[in-house]
Amino acid sequence: MIYYFSGCGNSKYVALELAKNVGDKLVFIPDAMKNGDFECNLKNNEMLGFVFPVYCWAPPQLVLDFISRLKINKTTVYTYFITTYGDNAGHTEKVFRAALKKHNIELSACLGIQMPETYVNMSGMDVDTKEVALQKINRAKDQLPELFETIADRRYLSDLEVGNNPFLKTYIVRPLFYKFLVTDKKWWTTNDCIGCGSCVSVCPLENISLNDNRRPEWKGNCTTCEACYHICPVHAIQFGKATKEKGQYQRFC
Repeated sequence: MIYYFSGCGNSKYVALELAKNVGDKLVFIPDAMKNGDFECNLKNNEMLGFVFPVYCWAPPQLVLDFISRLKINKTTVYTYFITTYGDNAGHTEKVFRAALKKHNIELSACLGIQMPETYVNMSGMDVDTKEVALQKINRAKDQLPELFETIADRRYLSDLEVGNNPFLKTYIVRPLFYKFLVTDKKWWTTNDCIGCGSCVSVCPLENISLNDNRRPEWKGNCTTCEACYHICPVHAIQFGKATKEKGQYQRFC
């Protein structure tokens, strides 16, 4: 069983490739949560995997909330995660291990893969140049077979780029990030909006609808995955003043 979450598509790409390589069932976490499907009925010797992006140097809170409600029918033999990040992962491993501990599950392997930057809602943060993004994607494609082999062989391994000052980033900055920046109240559209509805279709939480004027409206359940911002074909979606003149990433959206 592989549970995954993805906003801009990087983690979705990894999850799809992983499922093809190891032959496990793939479950999209927002769909499972919407349907109230928290029963994880593993077969004998079945692996339990998770794929998700790093959000502010930890797993997305949505993923952690899902794990807290997950009902696993037996002690797993091999449990792992693969996470995608633009720079580094901070203490993502420690946070994830703590979440699994509540189910008396030990993490067997934690693997990370660098992908293009997607978060743009803070000053000084922008997408990679097209050249850098392409380099990261090509490097990731070269590295994925080895990651999949690690999982297929059930190796015990911790391989994440933790980065500098991980405690500060994960345990001090992250709470502030969720308090002030994980919101949809700052999303708005310029007059360039053409009412195409791309933002509606791409939102993983079904948090966007078009009003009578065919302008997007956010409904209060946002994880700031940035999917709506990056998918907009005319770059009309903005987050306060933070995204002004910043780039978009659309490779896997």
